[in-house]
Amino acid sequence: MNVNVNGRQLFFCSCFDISFVIPVLILFCSCHKLQESLLSSASGYSNYRGILNWCVVMLILSNARLFLENLIKYGILVDPIQVISLFLKDPYSWPALCLIICNLLPGTFGERLGTFLHLINLSTILCLPVATVLFVSSMTPVGAVFALAVYTILFLKLYSYKDVNRWCRDIRQARARTLARSLSCPTVQRFNGSAVQTQVSYPGNLTHRDMYYFIFAPTLCYELNFPRSPRIRKRFLLRRLFEMVSITWRSVPDTVIFQWMVPTIQNSMKPFQDMDFSRMIERLLKLAVPNHLIWLIFFYWFFHSSMNFVAELMQFGDREFYRDWWNSETVTYFWANWNIPVHKWCLRHFYKPMLKRGVSKRVAQAAVFLVSAFFHEYLVSVPLKMFRLWAFMGMMVQVPLAWFVGQFLRGNYGNAAVWISLIIGQPIAVLMYVHDYYVLHVQGPSAG
Repeated sequence: MNVNVNGRQLFFCSCFDISFVIPVLILFCSCHKLQESLLSSASGYSNYRGILNWCVVMLILSNARLFLENLIKYGILVDPIQVISLFLKDPYSWPALCLIICNLLPGTFGERLGTFLHLINLSTILCLPVATVLFVSSMTPVGAVFALAVYTILFLKLYSYKDVNRWCRDIRQARARTLARSLSCPTVQRFNGSAVQTQVSYPGNLTHRDMYYFIFAPTLCYELNFPRSPRIRKRFLLRRLFEMVSITWRSVPDTVIFQWMVPTIQNSMKPFQDMDFSRMIERLLKLAVPNHLIWLIFFYWFFHSSMNFVAELMQFGDREFYRDWWNSETVTYFWANWNIPVHKWCLRHFYKPMLKRGVSKRVAQAAVFLVSAFFHEYLVSVPLKMFRLWAFMGMMVQVPLAWFVGQFLRGNYGNAAVWISLIIGQPIAVLMYVHDYYVLHVQGPSAG
């Protein structure tokens, strides 16, 4: 009997007992080979799903005690009826909704006044909500944030719409007006029994239907022909709808905010007034976890569930709303990948045009952060009706932070620095705004 063991031919007589053959085979079979440990980077191993589950379990267990301690100390503070009553207390408490509805009214203008009226329109889009929020007393901060966010999105969309059509007009003029006017909306033709969608060319796209599709589409960058999905997947649509409703209906953010964050913020006022830095740092670290949890819930609810729901409903084909920002090793990579629609808009309509005008890359990047800082402050200070520039300064600090992390921290150290900036940076701004709001609206009137 011939047996091949690790390239060796072993001969056994058929008369040998099997109890003798098996130990010999075990002796000659090698149980070792050249290989790396799984946790070594050279092993190429990448399946860490179990470790991820372990992190989730540890996160739940570590925060269960804090939740129980909070419940014992403060009781149940969540009151959904009170939250709903903020919006239903009187018919005049809906100026934010009126602003949004008035914003969608159609209108057309002549070509001659187009550029001038477009600038006035963009300025009005930014200034009108501000005036409404500041002078209408019934406007709540939540409604103001929602209205300002809608107007900001519309501002970015109309700016992109203007730019793309201007580029098309320049190309059309360069070709001596040789492009023929196409149909305003793509029609479906039949070719050998299969559906073929025609492409829209300028100026065939200048219709209300085309503009309203772009306004409601989950993107900020306009195109004449968006990639379209072939059909609406009902199961996918229902899953996204279930995620949206379940997160909202179960009031997970409300529970974390009212049950965890509000007591922490209230207990932070005295250390701020006494300038007790040790207690301030302790309050900051205690606020970091629930604040970061709210941010992660909002990210999943908005960028994955909501935007995929809208995209599926409108058969919008480009679903890249975010990339792997959680693996960011630099601050620049994070800001370029956690919010893809805004990143594409900044890259297409702000960063690249500045480079074409001869501006250096560093100055162009700083300018992008400057614009982002403006809109962050715009969405925070106006609803709170106070201007403290904490959000603006927080965004501008990202410029030197991005340089430092990119120059001195690499790999896991850079990724840890990005996570620390996310977890710690936001609570600092929250405490600053809450403290100033408390001094201005609570302590000020009581002192007077």
